[in-house]
Amino acid sequence: MIDHAHDLESVHAATERLLSAVAGWSDASVAEPSRLPGWSRGHVLAHLARNADALVNVLEGRPMYADAQVRDADIDRDAPRALRVQLADVRESAARFQAAGAAPADWSRTVELRNGVVDSAARVPFRRWVEVELHAVDLGVGYELEDLPAEFTERETAFLAERFTGHPDVPPTRLTDGTRAWHTGRKADVPEVTVTGTPADLLGWLAGRRDGAGLTTDGGPLPALPPL
Repeated sequence: MIDHAHDLESVHAATERLLSAVAGWSDASVAEPSRLPGWSRGHVLAHLARNADALVNVLEGRPMYADAQVRDADIDRDAPRALRVQLADVRESAARFQAAGAAPADWSRTVELRNGVVDSAARVPFRRWVEVELHAVDLGVGYELEDLPAEFTERETAFLAERFTGHPDVPPTRLTDGTRAWHTGRKADVPEVTVTGTPADLLGWLAGRRDGAGLTTDGGPLPALPPL
């Protein structure tokens, strides 16, 4: 059972941690490259703000974005802003998301996200938590995958493993950190490949943040994952 109220609290804590981490930056720091190809740190901050507003749209029954071009144009428009403007936007948009999450609602209802993806309303706070935590890593502020909350890492690993489950281009794969295990890829009675690594390395590979060099495989090479 998804506890959306718990996840909303986790989103708030993650947002405050991110804002504190970048509060001492200069405007020049905002213009520096992030760890995401083609995006500056300003692009990441702008995306976080616009994503919060987009998820408010989802919770309130409106389209998440008008279209992909508008989404990208808004991020490009907002990326060059001064640090104080970026931080105010991230904080104010986060507050709007929290307010939308606190409104009385049927959390069992189905909502639509981008590209026709549907999910339960109760999972939207977790999706926002994912955005904040992974993009905090992308900002390169000294917050790494190893620093993510253990609960978050386990849940996001399970979420991404489920996302690739049944994908025809991914062989039947068992993932394990030595304690827990997940399955992904094509359905089969027995996995073709077992991938073993630390929780951070497994998540980094599934989330496209690491190339899998820290992982070991048995039964075949490390599978190539499709884009998220």
